[in-house]
This record gives sequence, structure tokens and C-alpha cells, in this order.
Amino acid sequence: MGIVDDEPAQRLLLAETLNRAGWRTLCGENGYQAVDIASRCNLLLLDVRMPGMSGLEALQQIQQLPAPPVVVLLTAYIDVRDAVAAIRMGAADYLEKPVDLDELLTVIEDALGLGHRDQEVLDLPPGVIAESEALRDLFRQALRVAPTSATVLLTGESGTGKEIFARLIHARSPRSAGPMVTVNMGAVPEHLAESELFGHEKGAFTGADQARPGRFEEADGGTLFLDEIGELVPALQPKLLRVLETGVFRRVGGTADKRADVRVIAATNRNLEEEVAAGRFREDLYYRLNVFPLRIPPLRERREDIIPLAELFLKPWKKRLSPAAARALTAWSWPGNARELRNVVERAAILADGDMILPEDLPDTLRLLPRENVPSESPERPLMEEAQRRAILEALEKTGGNRTKAAQLLGISRRSLIYKLRAYGL
Repeated sequence: MGIVDDEPAQRLLLAETLNRAGWRTLCGENGYQAVDIASRCNLLLLDVRMPGMSGLEALQQIQQLPAPPVVVLLTAYIDVRDAVAAIRMGAADYLEKPVDLDELLTVIEDALGLGHRDQEVLDLPPGVIAESEALRDLFRQALRVAPTSATVLLTGESGTGKEIFARLIHARSPRSAGPMVTVNMGAVPEHLAESELFGHEKGAFTGADQARPGRFEEADGGTLFLDEIGELVPALQPKLLRVLETGVFRRVGGTADKRADVRVIAATNRNLEEEVAAGRFREDLYYRLNVFPLRIPPLRERREDIIPLAELFLKPWKKRLSPAAARALTAWSWPGNARELRNVVERAAILADGDMILPEDLPDTLRLLPRENVPSESPERPLMEEAQRRAILEALEKTGGNRTKAAQLLGISRRSLIYKLRAYGL
């Protein structure tokens, strides 16, 4: 942990606080030392106003390092322009002097991703974003079903992250040491689907020069993820039902029954109830798959996740979103969900001249879309967002700009408040 401040008493106080919390510290007193220390720490507390090289100038150089640390700015001056400039240049956060020591530890925890004191911490894989309560509740359900042997049916639009949930359930299950085998039923030619799932014997069909195990055999002792299960041809549906009920199947061209100890997780972007009603999907198979259903909401239903996801996708590019670009991303309906969001922000990162993504770096469909005409939007949404914006400003005013206390007043996590501040350009 690095601490750079030109005031000796401030350095000592911060160092003692962090040492008591279990961190080792490196201290410096000017911007030049900050650049040197930055290469040797995970997080740097950096004063803005220092003689010689200022904190902002040092930050600019630090961001050019191959692996820059997380930077939190310290300032005795409530200068919004400095704060905005710092965030744009890559700072994770800033603290006002005199530093509230409780807030200091909270900010460090948030900046390093160590958890939230005012929000339940979910044990999620690295790189998984779940700011919205809808998604957090879904992950809670996934973690609850993971240790069981129940068949899980994941439903949701394309690009919502169904495979992420499947992999999480497998990883947290007693089968985690076994294989996880994935089959996209929509990508398997109809005439090869049975062989793909159950394998075949030599000579079973033209081109079957040797016997080959199917996916059920490969997944023995582990998990089989059947993606796009709604594409399964009707002729195979009774055979899949049999193996789900008994664990028994036969290879194509075979005469002997085989067994596989497999947990099945299925996923689809179709409405299987409608497929059943239309006669395209067996009702008994649907109920056998739908033991534990998980519906993953589209991105437009969990807008709190849009900016955190975008920032995650931008990390390798070392670019940040301007407030106006963040507002444009939040306004869009994302029919392609997280997959579309990733494509958009990575394209913007390539087009952006500097380290800041501006609205003009985004596709025309996003930056020219009036907020009141956002597809699938409630007409009341702009009014709701304006009410949220006013509530945030009032909370900040009541707490003297203390974002930790403002978040507590609003009943949200500090990190959620920071995302909203960015999205609303505050």
C-alpha cells in the first residue's frame, strides 16, 4: 500500500491506520516518489496538491506503467473539476481531507474489490458483475442449487450469460473435480445429433470408421451443459428423456446399454412452454429439465449492471467512459445483452483518440437515441431517473459530500452510488 502526501503528520496517521488493518506501507512526499512507489504497490493513496509534480501529473505518469496500481486521490480542497479529471485519468476514487479513517478503509475495500460493508458479499468468480439486486438474487439461487444433483434449466435471451451460470453451478458442486462438457444443440447438424450426444459404434453409418464416445460418456462423473436445448430435434427427445430418468443410453449402432453418472444443466432462449403447446417439445421432457428453473433477466431489466460491465470490458484497453457516454450506454435497450455491450465498448475503445470514451466513439444508434424514445422503456423512466438524481444530490448535501454516509442514507452500497454518479454525470 503506497501513501504519498507532502504533510508528514498525514502520512504517519494514514500509515499507522493501514498497518493496524494489516497492510504494509510505502511512503513518499512528492509526485516523483509517487511514480516510483506506484510500481511496487497494489493501491496508492495520492495527494492532489503537492509542490513540484502535482498528484494529477503523477497520476498521468502512473497510468502509463505496465501494471498501474489502484489510485485513490486525497484532497483538502473540494474541487469538483480536479475530482472529475482524476476519475477520467484513471483514479478509482478520491477522499477529502481530513480523512475519515472509517471511510478510508471502506474506500480501500471497494477499490480493491474486497467486498462491501453495507451489502452482502457473494462468492462469485473473478470478472462476474452483479450490482443489480435481480442478478444478485439469481446468483444466490444458483449457489443454493449447486451442491445438489438437481437438473437446472437456464432461460433467457441470447447474450445474457447463461453459460456463466452453468459453469458457476458446476464449479460449486460436488462434481467440480469432474469434467464439464458443453454441447450447443443449435450448432449440431440434425443427422449427427444422436451420435454427438450418445456416441456411435464402428460402422454405424457412412464415415463411422471407428467407435466414438458421445458427450454423455465424456461427462461421466461431471456435468453436461446442453445449450440451446430448444433446438433438440423431436426424434431425439424421448432418448434424452430416457437417459435423464434412468442414466441409461445406447450408442448409435450399438446393442448394449451404457450408463453415465451425469448432472444435466440445460439452457434455451426459447419459451419452452410455448414450444410444448405447439407440439414441438415433449411436455414430459420439459418437466424433467425444469426441476430448478433460473430465468436470467435481459440487460435492459437490470440497468445497474450496464456501466460496471462496460468498465470491466474496458479494463484491458485502459480506457474510461465519459459521463455522457455512460448515459448513452445506460439509455440503450441492449437487445443483444452483454455480448452486444462488449462489442460496442471494445469498438469504442479502438476508435477513441485518448483514454476517455466520448459519445462520438459510440455507434450512431446509441448516441443519437433520445432518452424518451428508448425501446422497451417505461415513459416514466426519465422522471424516475431525475428523481434518483435529485435524491443523490440531496444525500450528498446532507452528508457534506461524504459518499459512504450518502450511500447509507440512500440504502445502497457505496460502489452503487459511485456508478450512479458516473452514469448521471455528477
